[in-house]
Amino acid sequence: MRIVAVADTHTFESELGGVPDGDVFVHAGDMVRGGSLEEMAPVAEWIRSLPHRHKIVVAGNHDWCFARTPDSARALLGDETIYLQDTGCVIDGVRIWGSPWQPEFCDWAFNLPRGPMLAERWALIPDDTDVLITHGPPKGFGDWTQADRAGCSDLLDAVRRVRPALHLYGHIHQDGGLWRDGGVCFCNVTTWECERAPTVIDVDPASGVVTEVSVPVSGR
Repeated sequence: MRIVAVADTHTFESELGGVPDGDVFVHAGDMVRGGSLEEMAPVAEWIRSLPHRHKIVVAGNHDWCFARTPDSARALLGDETIYLQDTGCVIDGVRIWGSPWQPEFCDWAFNLPRGPMLAERWALIPDDTDVLITHGPPKGFGDWTQADRAGCSDLLDAVRRVRPALHLYGHIHQDGGLWRDGGVCFCNVTTWECERAPTVIDVDPASGVVTEVSVPVSGR
């Protein structure tokens, strides 16, 4: 399975210069800036236009319409795009789970306080998850903000419990890249408002082996 993943496009999707072909397109959140349905409509049209056989979307902290008017926002994506919010799907035998939450910052969408409330969300991740998609990063992998690490330690604990083959996320623009630890491939797929290209990764459904195809250099 070839996964083509982006995050943090913030309505600059036309500047990506094309999206590589693959089996599954993933947007790990922050599709827009202000978060209105009107702003989301052309982004949803772009996602619908992509040729990938499967498309998966997780909302981000800027994607307010998925928090305030969820039914209308999901309708914009159409029936062929899978929206995940503490839910999962199975594609060609690969079990995928998605969640939009991240530690609260500036009172954005899908923010929760660090500690028990976030841990409750991560406790929902099934133990048999193969690919995890969140908007925010776990602590220590792709979460460097040039001042400190902004990732969620409770999310890292959950990933180490579940041990998915692949964990995709965005949110932190400055620290895109790929890391391997404890049998998990961590990947911050941010495009940093499309200054960074999409990330392409192959996942072998039988073995769970994750192979880097194209992981752009971080924008840092």
